[in-house]
This record gives sequence, C-alpha cells and structure tokens, in this order.
Amino acid sequence: MRSKSRINLPVLYFVLPFMVVYGIFQIYPLFQAVIASLFKWDLLTSSMSFIGFKNYLHMFRDPTFWSSLMNTLKFVIFSTPLLIGVGLLFALLLNGTGSKKVLFRTAYFAPYVFSVSIVTLIWGFMFNPQKGLLGEFSRMIGEEPINWLTDPSFAMFAIIIATLWWTVGFNMVLFLAGLQDIDPSLYEASSLEGASWVQDFSYITLPSLRRTLELVTILQIIMSFQIFGQVYILTKGGPGGTTRVLIQYIYETGFRDHKLGYASAMAFILFLVMAVVSFFQFRLSKEEN
Repeated sequence: MRSKSRINLPVLYFVLPFMVVYGIFQIYPLFQAVIASLFKWDLLTSSMSFIGFKNYLHMFRDPTFWSSLMNTLKFVIFSTPLLIGVGLLFALLLNGTGSKKVLFRTAYFAPYVFSVSIVTLIWGFMFNPQKGLLGEFSRMIGEEPINWLTDPSFAMFAIIIATLWWTVGFNMVLFLAGLQDIDPSLYEASSLEGASWVQDFSYITLPSLRRTLELVTILQIIMSFQIFGQVYILTKGGPGGTTRVLIQYIYETGFRDHKLGYASAMAFILFLVMAVVSFFQFRLSKEEN
C-alpha cells in the first residue's frame, strides 16, 4: 500500500492543477447552466424566478429551435466527411520528406492559425458576386455569378467551403502524425509481394490509422456542432434563417433577447446531443476492435 501511494502521489500532484482548472472553467459552468435552465433569468436584472422545466417545454414547441438544430445537423453531416476525407488526402500526398512537401504542409496548415474574422473577411470577398474571384471566374466561363451568401440553395455550402479551407489543416497534421508512426517495413514487404497502392492503402494504411481516424472523427464532430463564428459573420443566419445554427440562436436568445434561462436550456440540450454522438462513436470503435 505504501509503495502504491508513493507511485500515485506524484501522478496526483501533476494531474491536480489541471483538474482544478478544468473543474472551475468546464465542470462548474456546466452545472451552473443546468441550474440556470430551471429559472426565468433576465440578463438586465439580477432577479431569477424558478419555473422548473418550462424552458424545456417551450423549447420543444419552438420552431426556431428545431430549424436551428436541423441546420446544425446539416452542417455536421455534410462537413464532417469532407473535412476528414480531404485532410486524409492531403496527409497522404504530403507524407514523407522533402522541402516542397514541407512548404505545402505549412501552406495548408497556415489558415488554421487565422482568427474567424480574418477567415470570413477573405471568404466574404471571395463569395462577392460582383468583385469576388468566384464571380470573376464565373464570368470568364460565360456563366452568371452565384450569390453564394444570399441564395438559400448555396449559403450553407459557402460556409462549408470556408470552414474546409480554414480547418482542414488541423486534420491533416493529425493524419500526418499517424502516417509517420506506421512501420516502413510493412510497405517494403508489400512491395516485395507485388501489392498495388490500393492494397497498401486498404490493408496497411487504413488499419494503422484506425485510432487516429477515430480521434479525428470525434474531434471533428464536436467542433462541427460548435459552429458559430463563420455563420454569424458571413450570413447572420440568413437568408431566411437557412443557415442559423443552434449556437447562434443560443447567443441571440441569451445576449440579444436577455433570456439566459432559456438559452441555458438549449445549451444543455446541445451538450447532450454531442455527448450522445460521442458515446455512440466510442461504442462503435470498441465493437470494431
């Protein structure tokens, strides 16, 4: 017992500062949000009146909540496979040594360090049908420019394109780390057997990247559910609410309409949705193992 305590105490000393900070800034706000969701709380006043589950009952009858949730799910469904697939493709193309590959890896990762305001400024100009590069390209090929940010059929795809350019470099770096952990002798043995690159990818690369793929998928789903900045700046949730996502509606409800209790209830439901998706992803990965 004494030897075990000697081994565990140093570990506890290292973990304790992180757990304290995590508890203060993550766990405590979560419990505070759950409690606030049971109250009618006006941001302009300090008074809070207990109303029980009325915020949740109102939420399930709120059409804007459901449309915002559906828009968020639409973004997650369309953007997540694209961000994972393109990130993996870039990692496969840029894996290895060489100054050119290092240069391209830096170029593809560089947008990830930009703030959301810079990203939306760049893509707001790109999507401008009169002055943007996409509009100029459309006129060059004899087509009418698309109103990307004001057309309900294209607005969400415009946000997905901007998000892809902005964040795909992060997934690429994670996949590159996974690729560099693969034993090169496996590829040498497959080449001696005359295996094609498709067989190498199917039987060596993908199985070796299973853990990395699971990590990237979970992180990407969580980040996609939390989309807010690029939507709010590029389209303000328009046109006609077709791009209003749930976090934007939570923000507007809490800080524009001053309904912090109702906003807390929606934030808690969003947390539950992300927790359920992550739980099933973990269960699926365990069954595959």
